[in-house]
Amino acid sequence: MRPSRARLAGALALLLGTLGTACGSTATVPSPATEPTTEAVVIASYDFQENQILAEVYAEAARRDGVPVVVDHGIGTREVVAPALQQGLVHAVIDYLGTALVFARPQTQPGERSPGELHAALRLTLGPHGVTVLRAAAAEDQNGFAVADSFAEEHGVRQLSDLAPLAPQLRFGGPPECPERPFCLQGLREVYGLQFDEVEAMPSRVATIEALVSGRIDVGLVETTAARLAVAPIVLLVDDRGLQPHENVVPLVRTDVLERWEGLEPAFDAVSARLTTEALVELNRAVELDGLTPAEAAAQWWDGG
Repeated sequence: MRPSRARLAGALALLLGTLGTACGSTATVPSPATEPTTEAVVIASYDFQENQILAEVYAEAARRDGVPVVVDHGIGTREVVAPALQQGLVHAVIDYLGTALVFARPQTQPGERSPGELHAALRLTLGPHGVTVLRAAAAEDQNGFAVADSFAEEHGVRQLSDLAPLAPQLRFGGPPECPERPFCLQGLREVYGLQFDEVEAMPSRVATIEALVSGRIDVGLVETTAARLAVAPIVLLVDDRGLQPHENVVPLVRTDVLERWEGLEPAFDAVSARLTTEALVELNRAVELDGLTPAEAAAQWWDGG
């Protein structure tokens, strides 16, 4: 049997506690808290909505090819999920190329590297840890930074570098981990010289957009594939200095699980062959605006809805 959700949560809690004493290193992980199981493939999602949708899309593909799959949603950030994948506490995660590579190999500078180059580097990095990097999708979702339409009009702001003289008086909103992320506040400081007056941790991307519209924050992090970008009175600022790397959607799967379930790799590859950025926006729209659950949106996408 697959581990119960309570057992998995307990193991992950133990893992998180161990990581808390490891100074944030991603090079070494503790010994497994539980034995891996391959009775069903366990896909973990990160703690934001789009990733939960993607987990369901790939899970649905596997199920339709006869592979038993369960999805554990919102387990946490990469600090929790990446070591859990390497230990076999979970078996797969749907990730994003550039961020996954920099997390696994912090000294990497993705810069202008192509998706193919990023994919090759990620495969070489994770392979020795028992993780296979499968085919990447054309679908891409980068970190985006937005302001309200009224703010952009008042200050003549269209690209991130335009914020430099304004930042010391501005309020920024983003996820709790944003201050330590190389493609979030850390990168904004290093690449654009942006030092905001206040930083507020936001519980979700939807809350970030609502805070932008209400004027509670001046600048906020949103995904470039967020469905609300098309309907909310906000504008996505141009990343004119190329902070963000390519972030193609890519499945990371334990190699031993791929060997156990031969149908898993072709099922996941079929998703990646079909998934475009436009399709990802529509999946987000189905959940964000139409009120479907991630599982319902995934099933609808597979049925051609």
